[in-house]
Amino acid sequence: MTRAGSLGAAVAGCLVCGLAACGSGQAATDDGRLAVVATSYPLEYVAAEVGGDLVAVTNLTPAGGDSHGLELSPRDVTTLTAADVVVHLSGALQASVDDVVAQQDPEHLVDAAPLADHGADPHFWLDPMRMADLADDVAGEFAAVDPEHAAEYADGAERLQATLERLDEQYAEELAACRGATLLASHEAFGYLADRYGLEQVGVAGLDPHVEVSPARLRQVADDVRKSGARTIFFEAAAGLGVAETLASELDLGSDVLHPIERVADDETYPELMVANLAALRRGLVCG
Repeated sequence: MTRAGSLGAAVAGCLVCGLAACGSGQAATDDGRLAVVATSYPLEYVAAEVGGDLVAVTNLTPAGGDSHGLELSPRDVTTLTAADVVVHLSGALQASVDDVVAQQDPEHLVDAAPLADHGADPHFWLDPMRMADLADDVAGEFAAVDPEHAAEYADGAERLQATLERLDEQYAEELAACRGATLLASHEAFGYLADRYGLEQVGVAGLDPHVEVSPARLRQVADDVRKSGARTIFFEAAAGLGVAETLASELDLGSDVLHPIERVADDETYPELMVANLAALRRGLVCG
């Protein structure tokens, strides 16, 4: 289905569900908690940590699902429209969701777009301090809807920021000797992480791990790898080694998993995955 068709079907589904459910602005919970909708896992994580027991967070991307290219069902649109707060990243990840959000115009929207300033790369959450900035924005919007609990939301943001600051300090300390090292990745999802910790990202397949890589691009990457002395190619487990396997074989490289923290299982958390990524970088980077 085209984006326009998807949007039309979703909006139509919302209209038939009735104005009481789809345009009321009332919370979708019966227990007094704020109804919060997030459109990807990193945003869900921040919303849940900031709001704690005061919020009920629905992630429109299912556990293990791909947040890229997410298409909303009519039920998703109803959920989004009834939410007290929507937390979304516009412009770089989910074009069809952008269309629905623009159509529905949520009264209380936290848009993480200012934190994703690397053009088409949406993965700002791989820099923990950008996630810390998002926590403030989320706490402020929660307080605007529910001022009675503003102090609790501010406390939730502070606790999350302390966790993220510790994570940032751990990365900075353990990667200090790696500044300038080449981070060779199957696709370019790690630009924010590389910038934060002084690494040089070289991606084989650009931002999309499923794009077919040309022979010319493979030759260019091979030249870059030889010059840099990189010894490991990092790939996303969900996508598999793919063309990176060819490069690894040709250049006698090792391989390891680096998680972009998009397709997240129910038993995985942002801090755990970031720590696992740090361990993989320590194993695979060429550091002084």
